[in-house]
Amino acid sequence: MPADLIIFDCDGVLVDSEVISCRAHAAVLSRHGYPITSEQVFKRFLGRSARQANLEVEAELGRSLPADFHSQLQQELFRSFETDLEAVPHVHAALDRIMQPVCVASSGAHQRMRVSLGRTGLYDRFAPNIFSAADVRNGKPAPDLFLLAAERMKASPDRCLVIEDSVPGIIGARAAGMAVLGFHGGSHCEAGYAETLRAAGAALTFDDMRQLPALIARNQGIVAGFPAL
Repeated sequence: MPADLIIFDCDGVLVDSEVISCRAHAAVLSRHGYPITSEQVFKRFLGRSARQANLEVEAELGRSLPADFHSQLQQELFRSFETDLEAVPHVHAALDRIMQPVCVASSGAHQRMRVSLGRTGLYDRFAPNIFSAADVRNGKPAPDLFLLAAERMKASPDRCLVIEDSVPGIIGARAAGMAVLGFHGGSHCEAGYAETLRAAGAALTFDDMRQLPALIARNQGIVAGFPAL
């Protein structure tokens, strides 16, 4: 069926932030007695909420992280955003050509998205239709966030198309009954990542945002098995 709503993940899809985020997360965790590299953060926590990641870390440490851990992480992250963050190449032009309503469904907190989307000139293109894992009980890979986005945007889940760059995001969108395109054009995506996204359930994969409007227009009913680019 045609897509009535296009749901975008934020980090790694709209803003090229994943390398920055993983580096900041690793630095703050290591500072508090949990030595980890940015590559390990990427493999373990990409696409998941900070709340879920913290619970896992605390279980392994056998103690709670500091009460101001989230604040410390945000400060580290936002400092890096100020100097290094950019929009995913060509995403503004792609949005100009997409006719359907759009929204954001991200594991990131609202404040993080206000900063990242604001710095890259994208916040006003989506506000107020920006949804966070903080708005639901269970973040990705649960379907809750995607179902909330569809409900708030008054769209049927089976008529939503999700643009994701993470395995938990793709699993969550598929669990919500939505079709998913896997984007692997972010600076964090290594060779072979497209296959990882397809194995998770992406109907097709692409690595250049200039391709997205044509993909939506040429096949409004994206189905599993559609050939990858």
